[in-house]
Amino acid sequence: MRSLTPRQTLVILTGLNLFNYFDRYVLSAVLPGLQKDLGLDDAKAGSLATIFMLGYFLTSPFFGWLGDRASRKWLIAGGILIWSSATIMTGFAASLGMLLFWRAMVGVGEASYATVSPAWLSDVYPPEKRNNALTLFYTAIPIGAAVGSVVGGIIAAKYGWRHAFIYAGAPGLVLALLLLPFKEPARTGSPDGSHKLPGWKDVAALFKGRDYNLSVWGYTAYTFALGAMAHWGPSFLHRAYGMPVEKASEFFGYVLVGAGLAGTLLGGLAATAWQKRRRSGYAGTLALSMLLGAPAAWVAFSSPDKITGMTALAVAMFCCFLGTGPINTLILESAPPALRASAMAGSIFIIHLFGDLSSPSIVGHLSDSWASLSKALLVLPFVLLLAALLWGFLAFLQERSPTTHGKPTPLS
Repeated sequence: MRSLTPRQTLVILTGLNLFNYFDRYVLSAVLPGLQKDLGLDDAKAGSLATIFMLGYFLTSPFFGWLGDRASRKWLIAGGILIWSSATIMTGFAASLGMLLFWRAMVGVGEASYATVSPAWLSDVYPPEKRNNALTLFYTAIPIGAAVGSVVGGIIAAKYGWRHAFIYAGAPGLVLALLLLPFKEPARTGSPDGSHKLPGWKDVAALFKGRDYNLSVWGYTAYTFALGAMAHWGPSFLHRAYGMPVEKASEFFGYVLVGAGLAGTLLGGLAATAWQKRRRSGYAGTLALSMLLGAPAAWVAFSSPDKITGMTALAVAMFCCFLGTGPINTLILESAPPALRASAMAGSIFIIHLFGDLSSPSIVGHLSDSWASLSKALLVLPFVLLLAALLWGFLAFLQERSPTTHGKPTPLS
């Protein structure tokens, strides 16, 4: 059985990650039509994002545990098959209950992929090349989200929101088989792939690490803000500026792919260069990106001028994506090699439980209470500032004491 080269591995996993986010972001593109068809208010519409996150983060510890022990290619294949089938079935949902069930199953499938694939990449790239590789891997987030938003909006406008889900999920039924013919890489630290299996005490020790904690809790605040922004972005443009639903989804998609791709690449490359000079390069990039993004988000959601608001929204999204690569590199490098899948799983569990599990629903409830989606979205810049504070504190501490890649730094 042939092994993939690191570059081939990166290309395949990035491509699969694109479809991961494509399927995830179709919902926001078709939300207005779905709400109208099924008679859902904003609070119920926000619950569709919440239930996805329940399926996603509740199962991630299980997949993290398996990812450090079992065949990763089969975990990836199974995850793709589950999320793709559930996306297709979302298009056939006739009630809110059915929608909630299938969106939860999309989350289950994506949890398997999200916990396993970054650890796989970490095993084929050395530390000096790891952040750039992970940065390229995570460029799939803005591209996939944009494709989901733009293509989903176009299909929904022409054929209806149900067809958007069906067409989005169909390719995954074939892509699930892509990695199966190839040999998995050995886990780092053991040429033959054998390694000491971590126990629950080893996993629990992750949460005593200073770098891991500050990285993840800053990521949680960031995820809270970005999750709500992504879910309500097209609806905000439609309501605040009177843009047609299709045009709002199209613009938001272009912002995601343009600002997201440029921000992810620039932030990842800049962080790698900064890290070579300062031990706080990754954390410093994260803190700076949030300090720039928070005021831009405030202008975006408060400006009555359409051009100003749309421009500020693009700037805010660009700033938010600057830290996509560095934050995941920090999480992986704060854990021993044998615990990388568990470290990703723990991160996924925390950032979604306390982040975007509830943020779309919270913003939806505030929107209903205040009769203004724009006002509800103004809570998000303050959450971005909280992320900046946590990551800035991490950068300060890293400058004061050296860190060792791949080993947790105790809180004490």
